[in-house]
Amino acid sequence: MAWQRRNGPVVLLGAALLGSAVMLAVAQWGVTFFQDTWAFLLDRQPLTADAVFAPHNEHIVVVPVLITKALLAVFGMSSNTPEQVAMALTLLAAGVLFFLYARRRVDPWIAALAAALLLFLGSAWPVLIWPFENEFTLPIVFGLAMLLMLDRDDARGDAWACAALTVAVLSGSLGLSFIVAAAVHVFLGRKERGWRRAYVFAIPLLVYAAWYVGWGHEAEKHVTLDNILASPAYVMEGFASALDSLAGLSTIPVNAPGQNDWGRPLVIGAIALGAFGQWRRPGFSRDFWVVAAAAASYWLLAAFNFIPGREASASRYVYAGAVFVLLMAVELLRGIRWSPRALAIAAIVVACAIAPNLAQIKHGSEWEKEQSVFTRSDLAALEIARGHVDPSFTLGSFDVAGTASLAIVEAGKYFEAVDRWGSPAYTPEELETAPQVGRHFADIVLSQALPLKTSTEAGTSLGGGAAGRGCVTQAAGSGTPTSEVKLGPGVARIEVASGPETHVSLRRFAEGEYPVQTTPAAGGSTMLLRIPRDRAPQPWYLHVEASQTVRVCPA
Repeated sequence: MAWQRRNGPVVLLGAALLGSAVMLAVAQWGVTFFQDTWAFLLDRQPLTADAVFAPHNEHIVVVPVLITKALLAVFGMSSNTPEQVAMALTLLAAGVLFFLYARRRVDPWIAALAAALLLFLGSAWPVLIWPFENEFTLPIVFGLAMLLMLDRDDARGDAWACAALTVAVLSGSLGLSFIVAAAVHVFLGRKERGWRRAYVFAIPLLVYAAWYVGWGHEAEKHVTLDNILASPAYVMEGFASALDSLAGLSTIPVNAPGQNDWGRPLVIGAIALGAFGQWRRPGFSRDFWVVAAAAASYWLLAAFNFIPGREASASRYVYAGAVFVLLMAVELLRGIRWSPRALAIAAIVVACAIAPNLAQIKHGSEWEKEQSVFTRSDLAALEIARGHVDPSFTLGSFDVAGTASLAIVEAGKYFEAVDRWGSPAYTPEELETAPQVGRHFADIVLSQALPLKTSTEAGTSLGGGAAGRGCVTQAAGSGTPTSEVKLGPGVARIEVASGPETHVSLRRFAEGEYPVQTTPAAGGSTMLLRIPRDRAPQPWYLHVEASQTVRVCPA
């Protein structure tokens, strides 16, 4: 029984870590580079000071950039798996460090259950399964390490805390919240240990200031008076979203804005419980103010820089908020004894919270896997068109690419990256068997990137001279939804007899549909369709919808 009491929480944590690792592996299977990651891959290719220190949006991202550079140098760009593994390690490390921090303050079983909530926080699915979000997880890892080092309450612990905090600051703007935490810690302990410990937060703050003077000041700013005045409401919404997500009650759909239905009632309940706790045991621990200051600064800084898409309830902001809420909860529960029955109830509550969070990460994973199909298909089309496509061609149009996540991919920069590190795209053979939605948009991207060109001449030789070798004649009224003519590179002629407009469309990798629409051909005209020779052997297929006779002569 003593062994179980002493080691059981560690076993539970180990099981949670293993389960989380399996969950992450399944959720990330088949997922490739996504959205802002392309800014690191394409816009920071030479290893220069600007590439490392330039802000992303307004954020410092030195350590994430260095990690990306190192992984590219070792593993290349053909697979996202190395980044996924690195991200998973930060998430698991955060779970372990949180447990180590919490078990010094509360029952080890409660510490393990709280860590499990964090490890399976599916409501924060973008942070869990999108490696780019290590700008959140890395500051959390090193911020928690800083708090643990400060617990030592000695000179060596302070030195290590300063080092961890410096890395946290270089990892993302979230590190600023841990600078606030360290400053509050030093301030509250000034009577016992003086101000000489101020270097713990002063050095990281100077590092951030140096970065800001050199590079950060050039970033776009979003601070407005309206944002500042609205910040209290933003803080409460952030607190509500964290509670809502930890409880497994988030109702915000995947990749869509919304409000938490349960968050605000939970805030009222949390405040009521806090008041009751203060009535029973007045006073807050010193460390409560440390982590509360970090939480408040996190939501306030986000509020000051708010723009649409950065709502406090957004999934990508939930993870850090949940960490801070759990840290505050640990401090509020500090020293409370838990009976076996109370621990059993707590375990049931945590299990009930984790179950819907697993559903959330499943939905998030499905969405990212769909995005990966678009990415691999569209990039495959770019590579097939290489040699013809304009280097400045981008995949910025949703109608062309099927997704907005490739808006920053520019053909010339992408080919440079492929030449250095390899390709994450489908091969032409893989594209043939890709999901239909990917093949649909690959055809559209190809038609724009090559590009396919049409021109129209008045008049037609229908009814007159020889048709020519390989020409196919579609008699009036004989067209069907699946009738098509195989075309290769060159100039094809589409001769349309007198009558109404004729609609001409094409496919290449798509099946059962013709995604590429051309300009309609007028009756009594000849359309010339120019198809450049590219890097794939698959032919194009042309489909004509016409009420009159049409003759198609391939090149």
